[in-house]
Amino acid sequence: MRPLLWTLTVVSVCCLGMVISIVQLLSDQSSDDDGSVVLAGCGTVGDIDMSGEFPAIEPYSSEQVGNAAIIIAVGQELDVPSRGWIIAVATAMQESRLTNLGHLGDRNDHDSLGLFQQRPSSGWGTPDQVTDPVYASTKFYEKLLTIENWESLPLTVAAQRVQISAFPDAYAKHEPKAIEIVNTLTGGGARIPAVSTDLGTCTQPGQLSAAGWMIPVEGPINSGFRTSQRPSHDGVDIGAPRGSTIVAASSGTVITSECNASLYGESYSCDVDGSPEVAGCGWYVNIVHAGDYLTRYCHMGSAPLVKEGDVVQAGQILGYVGSSGRSSGPHLHFETHLNADRSSAGAVNPIQFMEQMGAPLE
Repeated sequence: MRPLLWTLTVVSVCCLGMVISIVQLLSDQSSDDDGSVVLAGCGTVGDIDMSGEFPAIEPYSSEQVGNAAIIIAVGQELDVPSRGWIIAVATAMQESRLTNLGHLGDRNDHDSLGLFQQRPSSGWGTPDQVTDPVYASTKFYEKLLTIENWESLPLTVAAQRVQISAFPDAYAKHEPKAIEIVNTLTGGGARIPAVSTDLGTCTQPGQLSAAGWMIPVEGPINSGFRTSQRPSHDGVDIGAPRGSTIVAASSGTVITSECNASLYGESYSCDVDGSPEVAGCGWYVNIVHAGDYLTRYCHMGSAPLVKEGDVVQAGQILGYVGSSGRSSGPHLHFETHLNADRSSAGAVNPIQFMEQMGAPLE
């Protein structure tokens, strides 16, 4: 394994292009008229060379990012699908902050060692083995690949089934940064299909990206984000036939599932078609995802199939396209927000957001 890793193709850091963090990109609402953004591609760099110097990626140093590069390179060598690289890097962020930890005395959790805090007493290997990043990464992937449907599981669930941690929900918060590191080191490798090992092939409609996102419904964009005609339109309208399936764009927790409609100040039924005079989202759902991203799904034709507090997976059915609330015809109004902010202040352009997540809406 090690000789193969050390002979991978050399790629200069300067060739990675500009990789903009999701928050920086999406907080800038002065996008082109067509809503397009410049991306680093879908895995344009290829295999990682371990002899080069790696960039620091806040809050991680060059050395820590180098450890993440080892994790990714091992995954590439083992033909692990790209979603696995993100899961592995996020796990190492939680367990060791991407630092190859040796014996720490009383500060150590039992005999946990290395990037993944693997315990020799639990059968992960000898102390020398588990403090070898290549060995430790290999053992992590070997265990991950035994988990059924791991690619479609929420990252924190997949990581926990490998690690059996005392803090099973702790991995989720590292997912956005793990995606950023994978994209930076591979030229957009988090934007390829989750089950793919083929860098350079972008996610197609209906597929789950390595970043863990997919489009909520297939159809054209009929109305854009905050256009000159509709400056307060905080999402996009996706044209889809009545009854089309609406799915969760990513794993997360449902925080809203209700009817929101009124006419001239009086409550209005969501079980009938609305109109431009009706106020509100109709039957709708809000979901909070890892990284405190929030998605909103409006104008369903009937009550959502999920309720507040439900934990959903990417691709899980939420409901069906309708025309409830303020709507002139069947479609899905889809919003994306940062910082779990449900208000207009948190809304960002879904076209840009979903492009960055490897699940383009158009």
